[in-house]
Amino acid sequence: MTENSVERATACLIGRAKASLPIETVVQEDFDAWSRKQGAALRAWLKTTGFRARPGQLTFLRDGDARVLAGVEAPDDLWSYAGLAENLPAGSYRLDGELDKRAAEAAALGWALGCYDFARYRKPREALPRLIWPKAADRAAVTAAAEAVTQVRDLVNIPANDLGPAELAEAVRGVARRYGAKVAVTVGEQLLKKNYPAIHAVGRAASRAPRLIDLRWQGPKAGKGPKVTLVGKGVCFDSGGLDLKPAAGMLLMKKDMGGAAHALALAQWIMAAKLPVRLRLLIPAVENAVSGDAFRPGDVIATRKGLSVEIGNTDAEGRLVLCDALAEAATEKPDVLLDFATLTGAARVALGPELPALFCNDDALAAALLEAGEAEGDLLWRMPLHRSYRKMLDSKIADINNVSQGGFAGAITAALFLQEFVPDEIPWAHVDLMAWNATARPGRPVGGEAMTLRAAFAAIAARCRRR
Repeated sequence: MTENSVERATACLIGRAKASLPIETVVQEDFDAWSRKQGAALRAWLKTTGFRARPGQLTFLRDGDARVLAGVEAPDDLWSYAGLAENLPAGSYRLDGELDKRAAEAAALGWALGCYDFARYRKPREALPRLIWPKAADRAAVTAAAEAVTQVRDLVNIPANDLGPAELAEAVRGVARRYGAKVAVTVGEQLLKKNYPAIHAVGRAASRAPRLIDLRWQGPKAGKGPKVTLVGKGVCFDSGGLDLKPAAGMLLMKKDMGGAAHALALAQWIMAAKLPVRLRLLIPAVENAVSGDAFRPGDVIATRKGLSVEIGNTDAEGRLVLCDALAEAATEKPDVLLDFATLTGAARVALGPELPALFCNDDALAAALLEAGEAEGDLLWRMPLHRSYRKMLDSKIADINNVSQGGFAGAITAALFLQEFVPDEIPWAHVDLMAWNATARPGRPVGGEAMTLRAAFAAIAARCRRR
Protein backbone atom coordinates (compact mmCIF):
# COMPACT_ATOMS: atom_id res chain seq x y z
CA MET A 1 0.00 0.00 0.00
CA THR A 2 1.30 3.45 -0.83
CA GLU A 3 2.49 5.65 2.01
CA ASN A 4 -0.28 7.38 3.97
CA SER A 5 -3.06 6.07 1.71
CA VAL A 6 -5.01 4.69 4.67
CA GLU A 7 -4.56 7.92 6.56
CA ARG A 8 -5.93 9.87 3.62
CA ALA A 9 -8.93 7.56 3.35
CA THR A 10 -9.82 7.69 7.04
CA ALA A 11 -8.58 11.11 8.19
CA CYS A 12 -11.94 12.49 7.16
CA LEU A 13 -13.59 10.54 10.01
CA ILE A 14 -13.08 12.25 13.37
CA GLY A 15 -14.08 11.67 16.96
CA ARG A 16 -15.18 15.19 17.80
CA ALA A 17 -14.99 18.80 16.65
CA LYS A 18 -15.38 22.17 18.35
CA ALA A 19 -18.07 23.06 15.85
CA SER A 20 -19.79 20.95 13.21
CA LEU A 21 -22.54 21.54 10.66
CA PRO A 22 -25.44 19.09 10.85
CA ILE A 23 -26.47 17.10 7.78
CA GLU A 24 -30.13 16.15 7.42
CA THR A 25 -30.66 13.35 4.91
CA VAL A 26 -33.77 12.74 2.83
CA VAL A 27 -34.40 9.50 0.94
CA GLN A 28 -35.09 10.33 -2.68
CA GLU A 29 -38.33 8.38 -3.00
CA ASP A 30 -39.65 10.03 0.19
CA PHE A 31 -38.85 13.57 -0.93
CA ASP A 32 -42.33 14.61 -2.08
CA ALA A 33 -43.97 13.47 1.16
CA TRP A 34 -41.20 15.08 3.21
CA SER A 35 -41.37 18.41 1.37
CA ARG A 36 -45.13 18.74 1.88
CA LYS A 37 -44.46 18.87 5.62
CA GLN A 38 -42.05 21.81 5.28
CA GLY A 39 -42.81 25.51 5.49
CA ALA A 40 -43.54 27.62 2.42
CA ALA A 41 -40.20 29.43 2.55
CA LEU A 42 -38.23 26.17 2.59
CA ARG A 43 -40.31 24.67 -0.23
CA ALA A 44 -39.65 27.77 -2.29
CA TRP A 45 -35.92 27.51 -1.63
CA LEU A 46 -35.88 23.87 -2.65
CA LYS A 47 -37.71 24.72 -5.87
CA THR A 48 -35.31 27.58 -6.60
CA THR A 49 -32.23 25.42 -6.07
CA GLY A 50 -33.68 22.42 -7.91
CA PHE A 51 -33.19 20.16 -4.91
CA ARG A 52 -34.99 16.83 -5.41
CA ALA A 53 -33.00 14.66 -2.96
CA ARG A 54 -31.10 12.89 -5.69
CA PRO A 55 -28.34 10.74 -4.15
CA GLY A 56 -25.39 12.96 -3.33
CA GLN A 57 -27.32 16.18 -4.03
CA LEU A 58 -27.07 18.81 -1.33
CA THR A 59 -28.12 22.32 -0.46
CA PHE A 60 -27.29 24.62 2.45
CA LEU A 61 -30.22 25.80 4.58
CA ARG A 62 -30.49 28.75 6.94
CA ASP A 63 -34.11 28.53 8.07
CA GLY A 64 -33.28 28.62 11.74
CA ASP A 65 -29.99 26.87 12.50
CA ALA A 66 -27.67 26.44 9.53
CA ARG A 67 -27.54 22.89 8.17
CA VAL A 68 -26.97 20.81 5.07
CA LEU A 69 -29.86 19.02 3.39
CA ALA A 70 -28.68 16.00 1.45
CA GLY A 71 -30.33 13.39 -0.74
CA VAL A 72 -29.62 9.68 -0.32
CA GLU A 73 -30.89 6.67 -2.23
CA ALA A 74 -31.42 4.82 1.06
CA PRO A 75 -30.28 5.38 4.65
CA ASP A 76 -27.66 2.62 4.19
CA ASP A 77 -26.50 3.51 0.66
CA LEU A 78 -22.79 4.14 1.10
CA TRP A 79 -22.34 5.76 -2.34
CA SER A 80 -24.82 8.50 -1.47
CA TYR A 81 -22.60 9.48 1.47
CA ALA A 82 -19.54 9.16 -0.76
CA GLY A 83 -21.08 11.73 -3.07
CA LEU A 84 -21.55 14.10 -0.15
CA ALA A 85 -17.91 13.75 0.88
CA GLU A 86 -16.86 14.57 -2.67
CA ASN A 87 -19.06 17.66 -2.98
CA LEU A 88 -19.00 19.31 0.44
CA PRO A 89 -16.40 21.99 1.16
CA ALA A 90 -13.78 21.48 3.84
CA GLY A 91 -15.16 21.64 7.35
CA SER A 92 -16.60 19.44 10.07
CA TYR A 93 -20.01 17.80 9.74
CA ARG A 94 -22.26 15.45 11.69
CA LEU A 95 -25.25 13.38 10.63
CA ASP A 96 -28.53 14.36 12.25
CA GLY A 97 -30.90 11.73 13.56
CA GLU A 98 -30.35 8.23 14.87
CA LEU A 99 -28.79 5.77 12.45
CA ASP A 100 -28.83 2.04 13.05
CA LYS A 101 -25.56 0.13 12.90
CA ARG A 102 -25.84 -0.78 9.22
CA ALA A 103 -26.65 2.77 8.12
CA ALA A 104 -24.02 4.29 10.39
CA GLU A 105 -21.30 2.05 9.00
CA ALA A 106 -22.44 2.65 5.41
CA ALA A 107 -22.29 6.39 6.03
CA ALA A 108 -18.80 6.24 7.52
CA LEU A 109 -17.39 3.90 4.85
CA GLY A 110 -19.00 5.89 2.07
CA TRP A 111 -17.55 9.10 3.46
CA ALA A 112 -14.06 7.56 3.63
CA LEU A 113 -14.27 6.26 0.06
CA GLY A 114 -15.55 9.62 -1.13
CA CYS A 115 -12.39 11.17 0.31
CA TYR A 116 -10.10 8.67 -1.45
CA ASP A 117 -7.36 10.39 -3.41
CA PHE A 118 -4.53 8.57 -5.20
CA ALA A 119 -1.76 11.10 -4.71
CA ARG A 120 1.46 9.13 -5.07
CA TYR A 121 2.61 11.23 -8.04
CA ARG A 122 1.04 14.61 -7.30
CA LYS A 123 -0.11 16.77 -4.42
CA PRO A 124 -3.15 15.43 -2.57
CA ARG A 125 -6.32 17.38 -2.01
CA GLU A 126 -5.40 20.10 0.46
CA ALA A 127 -8.48 19.93 2.64
CA LEU A 128 -11.19 17.32 3.15
CA PRO A 129 -14.66 17.55 4.67
CA ARG A 130 -14.60 15.69 7.97
CA LEU A 131 -17.44 13.64 9.40
CA ILE A 132 -17.88 12.95 13.09
CA TRP A 133 -18.12 9.20 13.50
CA PRO A 134 -21.80 8.11 13.65
CA LYS A 135 -22.42 6.70 17.12
CA ALA A 136 -23.61 3.25 16.04
CA ALA A 137 -20.67 2.58 13.71
CA ASP A 138 -18.07 -0.05 14.57
CA ARG A 139 -14.98 2.05 13.92
CA ALA A 140 -12.62 -0.91 13.63
CA ALA A 141 -14.88 -2.66 11.11
CA VAL A 142 -15.27 0.45 8.97
CA THR A 143 -11.55 1.18 9.07
CA ALA A 144 -10.71 -2.38 8.00
CA ALA A 145 -13.15 -2.14 5.10
CA ALA A 146 -11.79 1.25 4.01
CA GLU A 147 -8.22 -0.03 4.20
CA ALA A 148 -9.06 -3.07 2.08
CA VAL A 149 -10.76 -1.05 -0.65
CA THR A 150 -7.91 1.46 -0.55
CA GLN A 151 -5.39 -1.37 -0.87
CA VAL A 152 -7.00 -2.53 -4.11
CA ARG A 153 -7.29 0.95 -5.55
CA ASP A 154 -3.72 1.94 -4.72
CA LEU A 155 -2.11 -1.23 -6.03
CA VAL A 156 -4.05 -1.12 -9.29
CA ASN A 157 -3.34 2.58 -9.79
CA ILE A 158 0.43 2.25 -9.41
CA PRO A 159 2.07 2.01 -12.86
CA ALA A 160 4.11 -1.02 -13.81
CA ASN A 161 7.45 0.77 -13.59
CA ASP A 162 6.88 1.05 -9.83
CA LEU A 163 4.94 -2.19 -9.30
CA GLY A 164 6.53 -5.30 -10.71
CA PRO A 165 6.57 -8.85 -9.31
CA ALA A 166 9.12 -7.94 -6.62
CA GLU A 167 7.15 -4.90 -5.44
CA LEU A 168 3.94 -6.94 -5.36
CA ALA A 169 5.71 -9.50 -3.19
CA GLU A 170 6.87 -6.72 -0.88
CA ALA A 171 3.29 -5.46 -0.57
CA VAL A 172 2.29 -8.95 0.60
CA ARG A 173 5.19 -9.01 3.07
CA GLY A 174 4.07 -5.65 4.45
CA VAL A 175 0.60 -7.00 5.16
CA ALA A 176 2.08 -10.18 6.63
CA ARG A 177 4.29 -8.24 9.03
CA ARG A 178 1.32 -6.25 10.24
CA TYR A 179 -0.76 -9.32 11.10
CA GLY A 180 1.87 -11.91 11.97
CA ALA A 181 1.43 -14.02 8.84
CA LYS A 182 4.16 -16.07 7.18
CA VAL A 183 5.26 -15.52 3.59
CA ALA A 184 7.32 -17.67 1.25
CA VAL A 185 8.31 -16.46 -2.23
CA THR A 186 9.58 -18.75 -4.99
CA VAL A 187 11.52 -16.75 -7.59
CA GLY A 188 12.84 -17.31 -11.11
CA GLU A 189 14.49 -20.66 -11.83
CA GLN A 190 13.31 -21.94 -8.45
CA LEU A 191 9.84 -22.09 -9.99
CA LEU A 192 11.05 -24.89 -12.25
CA LYS A 193 12.77 -26.73 -9.41
CA LYS A 194 9.59 -26.57 -7.32
CA ASN A 195 7.35 -27.52 -10.25
CA TYR A 196 5.57 -24.30 -11.21
CA PRO A 197 6.43 -24.50 -14.92
CA ALA A 198 3.50 -22.48 -16.29
CA ILE A 199 4.23 -19.49 -14.06
CA HIS A 200 7.87 -19.64 -15.14
CA ALA A 201 7.00 -19.94 -18.84
CA VAL A 202 4.85 -16.82 -18.82
CA GLY A 203 7.25 -14.68 -16.80
CA ARG A 204 10.67 -15.80 -17.98
CA ALA A 205 10.96 -13.28 -20.85
CA ALA A 206 10.81 -10.27 -18.54
CA SER A 207 13.85 -8.64 -16.95
CA ARG A 208 11.97 -8.84 -13.65
CA ALA A 209 11.84 -12.46 -12.50
CA PRO A 210 8.48 -14.22 -12.06
CA ARG A 211 7.55 -15.52 -8.64
CA LEU A 212 4.90 -17.29 -6.62
CA ILE A 213 3.94 -15.50 -3.40
CA ASP A 214 2.52 -17.74 -0.67
CA LEU A 215 1.06 -16.28 2.56
CA ARG A 216 -0.30 -18.31 5.46
CA TRP A 217 -2.16 -17.13 8.57
CA GLN A 218 -4.25 -18.78 11.23
CA GLY A 219 -6.94 -16.84 13.02
CA PRO A 220 -8.09 -17.29 16.63
CA LYS A 221 -9.88 -20.61 17.16
CA ALA A 222 -9.07 -21.41 13.54
CA GLY A 223 -9.03 -25.12 14.24
CA LYS A 224 -12.82 -25.04 14.15
CA GLY A 225 -13.02 -22.55 11.30
CA PRO A 226 -12.97 -23.10 7.55
CA LYS A 227 -9.84 -23.45 5.49
CA VAL A 228 -9.96 -20.54 3.02
CA THR A 229 -7.54 -20.22 0.13
CA LEU A 230 -7.42 -17.11 -2.05
CA VAL A 231 -5.68 -16.92 -5.43
CA GLY A 232 -5.10 -13.72 -7.40
CA LYS A 233 -3.80 -13.17 -10.91
CA GLY A 234 -0.68 -11.03 -10.55
CA VAL A 235 0.28 -10.05 -14.10
CA CYS A 236 1.95 -6.75 -13.32
CA PHE A 237 2.00 -5.74 -16.97
CA ASP A 238 0.64 -7.58 -19.98
CA SER A 239 2.11 -6.73 -23.36
CA GLY A 240 0.33 -9.72 -24.85
CA GLY A 241 3.66 -11.46 -25.35
CA LEU A 242 4.52 -12.45 -28.91
CA ASP A 243 0.82 -12.14 -29.73
CA LEU A 244 1.41 -8.47 -29.05
CA LYS A 245 -1.46 -6.23 -28.03
CA PRO A 246 -2.05 -3.05 -30.05
CA ALA A 247 -1.01 0.17 -28.34
CA ALA A 248 -4.55 0.98 -27.22
CA GLY A 249 -4.85 -2.48 -25.68
CA MET A 250 -1.83 -1.89 -23.45
CA LEU A 251 -2.91 1.43 -21.96
CA LEU A 252 -4.64 -0.15 -18.97
CA MET A 253 -2.47 -3.24 -18.61
CA LYS A 254 -0.94 -2.00 -15.37
CA LYS A 255 -4.25 -3.17 -13.92
CA ASP A 256 -3.74 -6.80 -15.00
CA MET A 257 -2.65 -7.57 -11.44
CA GLY A 258 -6.07 -6.44 -10.19
CA GLY A 259 -6.95 -9.99 -9.19
CA ALA A 260 -3.87 -10.16 -6.98
CA ALA A 261 -4.80 -6.82 -5.44
CA HIS A 262 -8.26 -8.15 -4.59
CA ALA A 263 -6.96 -11.40 -3.12
CA LEU A 264 -4.39 -9.56 -0.99
CA ALA A 265 -6.93 -6.97 0.22
CA LEU A 266 -9.41 -9.71 1.13
CA ALA A 267 -6.70 -11.57 3.03
CA GLN A 268 -5.78 -8.34 4.83
CA TRP A 269 -9.43 -7.73 5.76
CA ILE A 270 -9.87 -11.29 7.04
CA MET A 271 -6.79 -10.90 9.24
CA ALA A 272 -7.83 -7.45 10.47
CA ALA A 273 -11.23 -8.87 11.47
CA LYS A 274 -9.53 -11.85 13.16
CA LEU A 275 -11.88 -14.29 11.50
CA PRO A 276 -11.44 -17.88 12.72
CA VAL A 277 -10.07 -19.24 9.45
CA ARG A 278 -7.00 -21.07 8.24
CA LEU A 279 -6.01 -18.67 5.53
CA ARG A 280 -3.75 -19.13 2.56
CA LEU A 281 -3.04 -16.60 -0.18
CA LEU A 282 -1.34 -17.52 -3.46
CA ILE A 283 -0.30 -14.88 -6.00
CA PRO A 284 1.57 -15.83 -9.16
CA ALA A 285 3.35 -12.56 -10.00
CA VAL A 286 4.79 -12.11 -13.49
CA GLU A 287 5.24 -9.66 -16.33
CA ASN A 288 4.17 -10.91 -19.76
CA ALA A 289 6.97 -9.44 -21.86
CA VAL A 290 8.59 -9.86 -25.27
CA SER A 291 12.17 -11.04 -25.63
CA GLY A 292 14.18 -13.84 -27.18
CA ASP A 293 13.13 -16.06 -24.30
CA ALA A 294 9.39 -15.44 -24.61
CA PHE A 295 7.06 -18.41 -24.88
CA ARG A 296 5.57 -18.77 -28.36
CA PRO A 297 2.25 -19.52 -30.03
CA GLY A 298 2.28 -23.24 -30.74
CA ASP A 299 4.54 -24.11 -27.82
CA VAL A 300 3.46 -26.89 -25.49
CA ILE A 301 4.17 -26.15 -21.84
CA ALA A 302 3.94 -28.24 -18.70
CA THR A 303 1.82 -27.40 -15.65
CA ARG A 304 2.01 -28.28 -11.98
CA LYS A 305 -0.93 -30.68 -12.29
CA GLY A 306 0.80 -32.59 -15.06
CA LEU A 307 -1.51 -31.49 -17.88
CA SER A 308 0.21 -30.27 -21.04
CA VAL A 309 -1.03 -27.01 -22.57
CA GLU A 310 -0.73 -25.98 -26.20
CA ILE A 311 -0.33 -22.22 -26.49
CA GLY A 312 -2.97 -20.95 -28.89
CA ASN A 313 -2.33 -17.35 -27.88
CA THR A 314 0.33 -15.82 -25.63
CA ASP A 315 -2.11 -13.08 -24.63
CA ALA A 316 -4.14 -15.65 -22.70
CA GLU A 317 -1.41 -15.82 -20.07
CA GLY A 318 -3.46 -15.16 -16.95
CA ARG A 319 -5.07 -18.58 -16.96
CA LEU A 320 -1.61 -20.14 -17.32
CA VAL A 321 -0.21 -18.57 -14.17
CA LEU A 322 -3.45 -19.23 -12.31
CA CYS A 323 -3.52 -22.91 -13.24
CA ASP A 324 -0.29 -23.64 -11.36
CA ALA A 325 -1.48 -21.67 -8.33
CA LEU A 326 -4.88 -23.39 -8.34
CA ALA A 327 -3.26 -26.81 -8.62
CA GLU A 328 -1.13 -26.01 -5.57
CA ALA A 329 -4.12 -24.62 -3.67
CA ALA A 330 -6.09 -27.80 -4.33
CA THR A 331 -3.45 -30.00 -2.66
CA GLU A 332 -4.64 -28.83 0.77
CA LYS A 333 -8.35 -29.37 -0.01
CA PRO A 334 -9.62 -26.01 1.28
CA ASP A 335 -13.23 -25.57 2.33
CA VAL A 336 -13.38 -22.50 0.09
CA LEU A 337 -11.15 -21.78 -2.90
CA LEU A 338 -11.70 -18.35 -4.39
CA ASP A 339 -9.76 -16.78 -7.24
CA PHE A 340 -9.89 -13.25 -8.62
CA ALA A 341 -8.66 -12.29 -12.07
CA THR A 342 -8.88 -9.58 -14.70
CA LEU A 343 -9.13 -12.51 -17.07
CA THR A 344 -11.21 -11.88 -20.20
CA GLY A 345 -12.52 -9.07 -22.33
CA ALA A 346 -15.38 -11.43 -23.12
CA ALA A 347 -16.72 -11.03 -19.58
CA ARG A 348 -16.76 -7.26 -20.07
CA VAL A 349 -18.57 -7.63 -23.40
CA ALA A 350 -21.18 -9.83 -21.72
CA LEU A 351 -21.66 -7.90 -18.48
CA GLY A 352 -19.97 -4.51 -18.92
CA PRO A 353 -17.24 -3.00 -16.78
CA GLU A 354 -19.17 -2.73 -13.49
CA LEU A 355 -20.53 -6.26 -13.07
CA PRO A 356 -18.04 -9.07 -12.40
CA ALA A 357 -18.71 -12.56 -13.72
CA LEU A 358 -18.92 -15.39 -11.20
CA PHE A 359 -18.20 -18.98 -12.15
CA CYS A 360 -18.65 -21.58 -9.45
CA ASN A 361 -18.73 -25.38 -9.16
CA ASP A 362 -20.71 -25.33 -5.89
CA ASP A 363 -24.27 -23.99 -5.69
CA ALA A 364 -24.10 -23.24 -1.97
CA LEU A 365 -20.92 -21.18 -2.36
CA ALA A 366 -22.37 -19.37 -5.37
CA ALA A 367 -25.57 -18.58 -3.48
CA ALA A 368 -23.59 -17.24 -0.51
CA LEU A 369 -21.56 -14.91 -2.73
CA LEU A 370 -24.58 -13.72 -4.69
CA GLU A 371 -26.64 -13.09 -1.55
CA ALA A 372 -23.77 -11.20 0.06
CA GLY A 373 -23.37 -9.17 -3.11
CA GLU A 374 -27.03 -8.18 -3.02
CA ALA A 375 -26.88 -7.30 0.67
CA GLU A 376 -23.70 -5.25 0.30
CA GLY A 377 -24.58 -3.59 -3.00
CA ASP A 378 -21.45 -5.23 -4.43
CA LEU A 379 -22.98 -7.33 -7.17
CA LEU A 380 -21.80 -10.34 -9.12
CA TRP A 381 -23.54 -12.22 -11.91
CA ARG A 382 -23.29 -15.99 -12.12
CA MET A 383 -22.38 -17.44 -15.49
CA PRO A 384 -22.37 -21.14 -16.44
CA LEU A 385 -19.51 -23.61 -16.47
CA HIS A 386 -21.11 -25.10 -19.58
CA ARG A 387 -19.32 -28.41 -20.04
CA SER A 388 -20.31 -28.75 -23.67
CA TYR A 389 -17.93 -25.87 -24.46
CA ARG A 390 -14.95 -27.77 -23.04
CA LYS A 391 -14.37 -29.29 -26.48
CA MET A 392 -13.51 -25.80 -27.77
CA LEU A 393 -10.28 -26.14 -25.77
CA ASP A 394 -9.26 -29.46 -27.29
CA SER A 395 -5.74 -29.74 -28.68
CA LYS A 396 -4.46 -32.25 -31.21
CA ILE A 397 -1.01 -32.43 -29.60
CA ALA A 398 -1.57 -31.60 -25.90
CA ASP A 399 -4.08 -32.21 -23.14
CA ILE A 400 -5.65 -28.79 -23.59
CA ASN A 401 -5.26 -25.51 -25.48
CA ASN A 402 -5.13 -22.26 -23.55
CA VAL A 403 -7.71 -20.63 -25.86
CA SER A 404 -10.78 -21.78 -27.73
CA GLN A 405 -10.77 -22.12 -31.49
CA GLY A 406 -13.23 -19.35 -32.23
CA GLY A 407 -14.59 -16.13 -30.79
CA PHE A 408 -17.52 -17.53 -28.86
CA ALA A 409 -18.00 -17.87 -25.06
CA GLY A 410 -14.55 -16.54 -24.19
CA ALA A 411 -15.25 -15.98 -20.49
CA ILE A 412 -16.80 -19.44 -20.13
CA THR A 413 -13.98 -21.28 -21.89
CA ALA A 414 -11.43 -19.42 -19.76
CA ALA A 415 -13.26 -20.56 -16.62
CA LEU A 416 -13.49 -24.10 -17.99
CA PHE A 417 -9.72 -24.05 -18.52
CA LEU A 418 -9.21 -23.12 -14.86
CA GLN A 419 -11.70 -25.76 -13.73
CA GLU A 420 -9.41 -28.44 -15.17
CA PHE A 421 -7.01 -27.68 -12.33
CA VAL A 422 -9.54 -27.80 -9.46
CA PRO A 423 -10.95 -31.14 -8.24
CA ASP A 424 -14.74 -31.30 -8.32
CA GLU A 425 -15.00 -31.92 -4.58
CA ILE A 426 -13.40 -28.58 -3.67
CA PRO A 427 -15.90 -25.67 -3.52
CA TRP A 428 -14.36 -23.19 -5.96
CA ALA A 429 -15.41 -19.80 -7.26
CA HIS A 430 -13.73 -17.79 -10.00
CA VAL A 431 -14.40 -14.05 -10.31
CA ASP A 432 -13.61 -12.41 -13.65
CA LEU A 433 -13.60 -8.67 -12.98
CA MET A 434 -12.55 -5.32 -14.43
CA ALA A 435 -10.87 -3.79 -11.33
CA TRP A 436 -11.16 -0.38 -12.95
CA ASN A 437 -13.58 2.55 -13.14
CA ALA A 438 -13.61 3.81 -16.72
CA THR A 439 -15.93 6.66 -15.72
CA ALA A 440 -16.31 8.43 -12.40
CA ARG A 441 -19.27 7.81 -10.11
CA PRO A 442 -19.81 9.04 -6.53
CA GLY A 443 -17.04 7.63 -4.38
CA ARG A 444 -15.55 5.77 -7.35
CA PRO A 445 -13.09 7.94 -9.25
CA VAL A 446 -11.60 6.89 -12.56
CA GLY A 447 -8.92 4.32 -11.83
CA GLY A 448 -8.46 1.16 -9.82
CA GLU A 449 -11.53 -0.20 -8.08
CA ALA A 450 -12.46 -2.96 -5.65
CA MET A 451 -15.24 -5.13 -7.06
CA THR A 452 -16.86 -8.03 -5.15
CA LEU A 453 -14.44 -7.42 -2.27
CA ARG A 454 -17.17 -6.50 0.22
CA ALA A 455 -19.34 -9.36 -1.01
CA ALA A 456 -16.55 -11.92 -0.64
CA PHE A 457 -15.66 -10.76 2.86
CA ALA A 458 -19.30 -10.80 3.97
CA ALA A 459 -19.78 -14.33 2.59
CA ILE A 460 -16.68 -15.66 4.34
CA ALA A 461 -17.57 -13.93 7.61
CA ALA A 462 -21.07 -15.39 7.46
CA ARG A 463 -19.65 -18.86 6.86
CA CYS A 464 -17.50 -18.46 9.96
CA ARG A 465 -20.53 -17.50 12.05
CA ARG A 466 -22.44 -20.61 10.91
CA ARG A 467 -19.74 -23.09 11.97
